[in-house]
Amino acid sequence: MDPLDAAMKKFGADAFVHYATGEDADMRYLTRFVMHDSFVFFKRQRQPGTIIVPQMEAERASRESTTAVMTRTQARLPDITKKEKNPWKAIAQMIVEQAGKNLLVSPAFPAILMRALEEQGKVSVDEGTVGKMRIKKTPDEIQLIKAVQKKTERAMDLGISLVRHATVKKGVLYHNDAPLTSELMRNVIHTQLMDEGCRAVETIISCGEDTAFPHIIGSGPLKPHMPIVIDMFPRDELTGYFADMTRTISKGKPSQQIIGMFEAVREAQQIGILHIKAGVSGAESHNAVVEYFKSRGYESDTRGFIHNLGHGVGLQVHELPTLGPSGAELEAGSVVTVEPGLYYPGIGGVRLEDIGVVRARNFANFTKFEETLIV
Repeated sequence: MDPLDAAMKKFGADAFVHYATGEDADMRYLTRFVMHDSFVFFKRQRQPGTIIVPQMEAERASRESTTAVMTRTQARLPDITKKEKNPWKAIAQMIVEQAGKNLLVSPAFPAILMRALEEQGKVSVDEGTVGKMRIKKTPDEIQLIKAVQKKTERAMDLGISLVRHATVKKGVLYHNDAPLTSELMRNVIHTQLMDEGCRAVETIISCGEDTAFPHIIGSGPLKPHMPIVIDMFPRDELTGYFADMTRTISKGKPSQQIIGMFEAVREAQQIGILHIKAGVSGAESHNAVVEYFKSRGYESDTRGFIHNLGHGVGLQVHELPTLGPSGAELEAGSVVTVEPGLYYPGIGGVRLEDIGVVRARNFANFTKFEETLIV
């Protein structure tokens, strides 16, 4: 049975309804249509989905969406608004007329619209069915993510080359007679990705002690003999799919502590990868890395290894499944990251991140980029 049909049957609902922009991952998955204003998706049991859009978007929606298409006029919204002046109540009446009075709505459904629907019938909140449907990727989805990953690796290579070819003056890296800053490298990487049809935001390029905090974005001049963490997660503008990748480098030899952390993280990544296959829980792979770090004298608490081993990637950069203490059994076809890290305030941090797909017997790594600390 279709998972949405099963959810509707469980809740005794006439239809499933979602209301969001096309930037919402669930909406994009359900419709493959991107519109920057919110629109309605509904699906009755054992029937295909339908979207309700403005007349001006109808032709484009018919060409691009995988659903049936109705205009707001066909769904009687203009007629409804002649009597109902509250816009949310008007939309609710339109939905009820098309989908029924007993509805199952997505977890991200707007509260104000849900209250308007409750005035006309029964509303139940779904338990994340669409998010769970997105866990297992189709072969086409896998190819789309692999394509973004190749572009990501080319951008990573460009960024690292700036560090590799930089000169050192007065304790900072220089490029073309100017300090090589996080901001400059970020702009170079983002421009490269933009030229390849990808959008990147908040790319992490942190240096020195800032690397001890995983999501500090980084700013100012980069320095030699210190860890530089580069974490990028671009999205393909056309398809909406993400990739995710991290490397840690140093211009010149860093401290022995960083070298030891790098070696441990690189080995931990391979241990995590060896534990990933269909039927094994995300928790098991995470815990294997925790145990390895413990054997090397590294904590997994407020210092040391302080985050999950990995996460799903698709139409969101962070989605199910989870490779962490609460991680459930992995399914073949899930695309996940493997990104162990070690972080010590006052010393710095190291993270290495690859992305690949869970298979029946192993983890098929998409990432072909080298892991070299000293450049």
